[in-house]
Amino acid sequence: MVRAKPRGIIMKMSLRFAVSAFSLALALPASVTIAGDAAAQTAETTQDAALTAFLDAEFEAWVKMQPQLATRLGRKDGGDKWNDPSEAAAAAQLKWRQDSVARMKAKFDRAKLSPEAQVNYDIWELEAERAALSHANRLYRPPFYSRLYSAHSQLPDFLINTHTIADETDLKNYIARIKGMPAVLDVAIERTKASEAAGIRAPKFQVETIVAGSEKLTSGAPFGDGPDAALWADVKAKTEALVSAGKLPRAAADKHLAEARAAIVALKPAYERVIAWARASLPNAPSGKVGALTLPDGAAYYANELRLNTTTDYTAEQIHQIGLSEVARIEAEQDALAQKAGFKDRSAYYAERARLNPPRQFDDAARKEYLDSANAFVKHTRGLLGPYFNTLPAYGIEVVREPAFSEVAGGAAHASAPSPDGARPARTYVHLVGTVPDPAAKYTLMCHEAVPGHNMQGDIQVRQKSGPQFRAVTGYVAFGEGWALYAESLCKEMNAFPDIAADFMRLDAELFRAARLVVDTGLHAKGWTEDQAVEYMNTTGRQPIERSRSEIRRYITLPGQATGYKMGMLKIVELRQKAEKALGPKFDIKGFHDLLIASGSQPLSILERRVDDWIRRSQG
Repeated sequence: MVRAKPRGIIMKMSLRFAVSAFSLALALPASVTIAGDAAAQTAETTQDAALTAFLDAEFEAWVKMQPQLATRLGRKDGGDKWNDPSEAAAAAQLKWRQDSVARMKAKFDRAKLSPEAQVNYDIWELEAERAALSHANRLYRPPFYSRLYSAHSQLPDFLINTHTIADETDLKNYIARIKGMPAVLDVAIERTKASEAAGIRAPKFQVETIVAGSEKLTSGAPFGDGPDAALWADVKAKTEALVSAGKLPRAAADKHLAEARAAIVALKPAYERVIAWARASLPNAPSGKVGALTLPDGAAYYANELRLNTTTDYTAEQIHQIGLSEVARIEAEQDALAQKAGFKDRSAYYAERARLNPPRQFDDAARKEYLDSANAFVKHTRGLLGPYFNTLPAYGIEVVREPAFSEVAGGAAHASAPSPDGARPARTYVHLVGTVPDPAAKYTLMCHEAVPGHNMQGDIQVRQKSGPQFRAVTGYVAFGEGWALYAESLCKEMNAFPDIAADFMRLDAELFRAARLVVDTGLHAKGWTEDQAVEYMNTTGRQPIERSRSEIRRYITLPGQATGYKMGMLKIVELRQKAEKALGPKFDIKGFHDLLIASGSQPLSILERRVDDWIRRSQG
């Protein structure tokens, strides 16, 4: 198994990161600084432009290997194909990444680049190192294992939520992708069986979810009686939109719909093969104790996942202890806020919130109220951004319901970025089944997922123009989720919350993220059972039992991912406090926020280096 280097680029800043052209210029004699700087800047500019051109050409080659990425970018090339999920393709793509870094190093002297160009150089190299680390864990990531990214639901989800249909070509590509789904599902079954042969099995609850989800996707019209199946409803709606817009004649639309219907009906045997595999796997599917330690060489696998998700070298034990410490700190802040609201402590205030909001199930009226109020709050928060940001979101942002085939009680909300041209808006997806949550919790969730969190950050990232194109799509869990969690506290600073209850539930959300550090490491490094983790999340993390169960099952099938949130936020808060202390009245909150999210996602080590450089420049 490939292991990360203990002091490598993934972990900590090396000495080369600490040296910038700016600091070198300060050491030059005054008599040569002006001429020397001018020549150096000219050389840097030339080299920077050459590096950007090189990286853009490499990225174009990469996009040709990733047709689903091309679709996310709003391109039509490859729009009729799926990414190749085979082992051979994965190995070839890893080799391509490594060869690309070798080409870059042969062509460019890193020392002759500007600090920002060095960042691009380093991230391109880092992505190859991370790809190798991820490839080493590939056997642990069979296509049906993940609660969030199982192949049976991800394929239709991509078509429904990412593959837009703006013209007839898009419609033809959509239908071609439906026709290509059986082959992708068959490879997914093959890869999953290979993992099972190595002792890596999806937990029983996940296998049951695959059966239920696959049956739901192949029920109703056009498979039989009942409401339209998800894909059929989507392709009909998108086709009718073309007809209504005058972009497609009725006769052509009917012909394409007939072809789409036949392609969807032909999915049934493929999903039946998925169901057959899943049912055959059920007797051997583990339950109860299902963390990484139950897998072959599971401790090393989990250590790699922590490195990938946090972009740090923190051990599982260190992260566990940070989680316990953060839980205690947040609980103390909740006590103080509850007392401000006139209650004895946080427990008394939680009891009051429960009294005001007795359990009730989502119905159509509750769903409409939730979506209407969530979208109104997002609009309100967008209007508060001016004093805190120079770079603002430009595209549409909407809160929508999770698709029925992937919606579960207590499911986690999630966000998607807009297409680079804004034709597909940024979206926040919320699960609106099961128990209706405390309405005061909605505000923090929208700050995290929408504005100024994921949707805003994604909007800014996809519109980047100055740097290499790959920076607009490269993402890091610790940075992205750390920013979104920081955005929750920023909403408080922006006075976005309407009352103490909303601020208290902000702390509740932060407590939940701190508890994640404890349960994720508990499950995968300390041998906790599923029920142990659910109990901790329910009692200490203060999450309803159905959400606690849903969240823990997500962490079981996606080890380490949930740790990125709090670890990323802690680093951002630390860097802001460092900048405020160093700069005093010179600290510019707009400049700081632009530094963080106006140049794309980045590893925490590189973020720290960029903040340090910004502090030095700001000190003048």
